[in-house]
Parts: sequence; C-alpha cells; structure tokens
Amino acid sequence: MDDLPFPDDLIRAQQEWHATYRALAVPRPRHATELRRRLLLLSVQIHWHPFWSTPAGWTPAARVELRWLTAGERRTDAA
Repeated sequence: MDDLPFPDDLIRAQQEWHATYRALAVPRPRHATELRRRLLLLSVQIHWHPFWSTPAGWTPAARVELRWLTAGERRTDAA
C-alpha cells in the first residue's frame, strides 16, 4: 500500500495506544484501571478521527496501515 498522509495527532494517538496496550499486557500491571481508561479514550479518539472521513482514510486498509506503521515491532512475512 502506498504511504498514506496520516495526520501527526492520529499517529501519536495510535503509538500511545500501542504503548498503553503493552503496559496493560504485562503480568499484574500497576494502575490497571487507569491504563484501561486510557486505552478506551485513545480507542475513541482514533476511531472517530476526522481523517477516516477523507478519501485517503476511507478504506479499511488505511486503518491496517496505521496500525502496522505505528506498531514499533514489525513482523516480517515468512516467504
């Protein structure tokens, strides 16, 4: 997929979502309730971002591309 022009605030929100998810995924996380609330807030911000109403963000592939771009840990495809 071609690189999409994701807005900086959307990229930051998705990066924060990944970081919060990883913090919540550890055994016995500290401040779990706060982390769950943060994850929910970030999910809402990402889901309702105005970018998804633009032609570039209209396709489901755009959401996948954003998640892949911001995951930090890229997985390589087995050939």
